[in-house]
Amino acid sequence: MTKSVESILVGIDVSKAELVIARSDAPQIDTINNSPSAIKRWLKSLPQGSRIALEATGIYHRQLATLAHAAAHPLYLLDGYRLSRYRDGVGTRAKTDPSDARLILRYLSNELEELKPWIPAHDAFYRIQSLMRRRASLVHTRVALSQSLQDVPELKQASKQLDTHIRRVELLITQRLKQALADVGWDADAKRCMDIEGIGELSSMALANTFHRGRFKSSDAFIAYLGMDVKVRDSGKQAGRRKLTKKGDPELRRLLYNAAMAARKTAAWKALYETYLSQGL
Repeated sequence: MTKSVESILVGIDVSKAELVIARSDAPQIDTINNSPSAIKRWLKSLPQGSRIALEATGIYHRQLATLAHAAAHPLYLLDGYRLSRYRDGVGTRAKTDPSDARLILRYLSNELEELKPWIPAHDAFYRIQSLMRRRASLVHTRVALSQSLQDVPELKQASKQLDTHIRRVELLITQRLKQALADVGWDADAKRCMDIEGIGELSSMALANTFHRGRFKSSDAFIAYLGMDVKVRDSGKQAGRRKLTKKGDPELRRLLYNAAMAARKTAAWKALYETYLSQGL
């Protein structure tokens, strides 16, 4: 009879070139290339059902996350800010790739019961999210350049031409966004979002894409995912100032803020807005 192999815990520090790995069953640190072939070979060496934790690092972790999920290993993506605070809390002074891998393993070992396994999103989600962020970068750059050059008369014509060109690229990205939503059949959901007061074309596409990120337990869970839930800090008789957690996508929060500002100009919403203001909210 074949002896079963017990699953282990794994903490991984991810970079563009390599993965630095700490395991619960071994004291040494392993390093492999961050490439599909190397990751697949390494995953085969793990006991079935081993739990893997790593910090979400832009796009460099997606390859590992996708392959680990396909290999039936529960995977946990850790928030970089929380991990940094955890490092300070446990008194870790060094910050190197091996120490980060050990820290992630320690966090996984202690907080496993509170963590939720990562579930991959549809490929279209990442494409649409990437296009939204690139458009936001273009808008930010265009505004910054316009403000920087407006006091230079001899560059007025050149600045105008640059602004026009960037706006054309923004329009092209918007067209690509519409096509990406239509390709996966999410365009109807975006159109329904536009029925909400204040929601425009871009915010509706961003909302539809976020709705398809995965299943949300409740509306409160969706609000928390956006980072628009309220952080409470009270102690004794002192009531701390309420702030948004801002843990979600900053571009989507910006779009929703602009939508809210547009909506409050209508008669019905303006009255509600003024009521909340009068209550000190």
